[in-house]
Amino acid sequence: MAVASDDSTDVEKLYQYGENLNESQDKSQNLKDYEGIIEAAKGSIKAKQLAAQLIPRFFKYFPSLSERAIFAHFDLCEEEELGVRVQAIRGLPLFCKDTPEYVSKIVDILGQLLTAGENVERDAVHKALLSLLRQDVKASLTSLFKHIGSSEEPCTDEIIREKVLCFVRDKVFPLKAELLKPQEQMERHITDLVKKSLQDVTGAEFKLFMDFLRSLSLFGQKAPAERVQELIEIIEEQADLDAQFDVSDGDHIDRLISCLYMALPLFKRGASNSKFLNYLNKHIIPVFDKIPEERKLDLLKNLAEFSPYATPQDSRQLLPAVVQLLKKYVPRRRTGEEMNFTYVECLLYTFHHLAYKTPNATNSLCGYKIVTGQPSDRLGEDFSDYYKDFMERLSTLEDLSRATSKKLTQGIAEHNKAMAAAKTEEAKDIVKTQKQNAATGLRTCNNILAMTQPLHSKSPSFIGDQKINLSWKKAAKPSAPPTAASSGGKRIAGDANGSSTNANKRGRAAGGMQNQLVNKALEGLSRGGGRTGGSSRAWGGQRGRGRGRGRGTGRGYR
Repeated sequence: MAVASDDSTDVEKLYQYGENLNESQDKSQNLKDYEGIIEAAKGSIKAKQLAAQLIPRFFKYFPSLSERAIFAHFDLCEEEELGVRVQAIRGLPLFCKDTPEYVSKIVDILGQLLTAGENVERDAVHKALLSLLRQDVKASLTSLFKHIGSSEEPCTDEIIREKVLCFVRDKVFPLKAELLKPQEQMERHITDLVKKSLQDVTGAEFKLFMDFLRSLSLFGQKAPAERVQELIEIIEEQADLDAQFDVSDGDHIDRLISCLYMALPLFKRGASNSKFLNYLNKHIIPVFDKIPEERKLDLLKNLAEFSPYATPQDSRQLLPAVVQLLKKYVPRRRTGEEMNFTYVECLLYTFHHLAYKTPNATNSLCGYKIVTGQPSDRLGEDFSDYYKDFMERLSTLEDLSRATSKKLTQGIAEHNKAMAAAKTEEAKDIVKTQKQNAATGLRTCNNILAMTQPLHSKSPSFIGDQKINLSWKKAAKPSAPPTAASSGGKRIAGDANGSSTNANKRGRAAGGMQNQLVNKALEGLSRGGGRTGGSSRAWGGQRGRGRGRGRGTGRGYR
């Protein structure tokens, strides 16, 4: 009874302090009342709940007690009683209503409180943060992004960092149109914050940030070329193009592939891809043999898709290396070994687009006789052996492609029969996967034949437009040869190391059940659609991150 009486007395005193302050014309004279409210934060649960309401309400009138008041309120945010914590969290934005200089401090604390386990507590934190973002978006974002970390101020608590990232992704980014005002100024501010945070991110985080930046009006379709180039430079930095390439560094290879994929849409908007192409030419292609097999196809696909946007100068520099790779994967005569048709498709496509930009460079590489009137034509030199060699390789490639195409067509017919005979949905799915793989292989062979045909002349015509639709890309219409019409345009193909597979589990499990002709014909074809633009690769994660954060209050808070 005595405890209950004391609790009641504490609460009554708090009500009296609050009433005195409400009625006072000059509240700054009621210092003792406000001190009493601060002291009550150490009292009973009911007293703490009431104090959590009164401390921020009268905070602005007592600057001399501001530190005591804020620390007492922060302690309430750590109370064991959920009701006290929630009330205290709800009161945090009120500190900033008339004293906006506290926005950064309060947002910093709220960022740490995002680790709350109770839904009602976490919801209170979200609402408080959004309230402050609407009050002062610039200061709030700056404080939030400190939890994500930068090179100047690395994050030291991974759990808080992840929670802040989730809040920014789920709550801030979707409200960008409402929060980022004035638009251009605040879009620039959050862009600068994002750029600082990219020093230590995983592949998924980098993709999240890049997708967000591309969604801003600052970098929209009407953005000037220099802003598109700014995005490219962000991706180039993440790809670490100034570093010496270490073929044993799988993390760097994954990062490079993901960055290449993310950069491609920007090259279509006119940004320069010179730095990427130069890096591929100088560091990647010379050690291509040593790169893990499962990464080679992604690199070649990116190279193919980059090639239409190469400058004439970059094309001339890169073309010799591409021709050497092409010769490596296209033998002069049949050897009995299976050919990797998807590698060859990528390289032929790249060859055409580079040669289209600098046709006379092929004179000294392939023995052609292309006349441009420039000294680089080198028409006085004898490259007839190169021409003979290249033509023999093309003929071998065409023979193998036609033979494989025939087998694949036969295999598709057998799959159609198997589909009709399948009794279960699982059996039908297996056959469907096999048929899709065969159709993609057929599309690859058709593309190869379409690209070799114009190369037999002494003065060939190179394909410099989008006439060829790469086999792994969904097509608006079928490839040129009529047999490709049944391909369906799905991004599925065979496996890089020999067996015909789908990228999903069921397709991999079904590989051994495939028709023998198609299985053999697809050996060497590579899996399509495997790239994710970084979203499933753990590159860059946990580099240099520590634990144990004590930020904000100076008291090791949370």
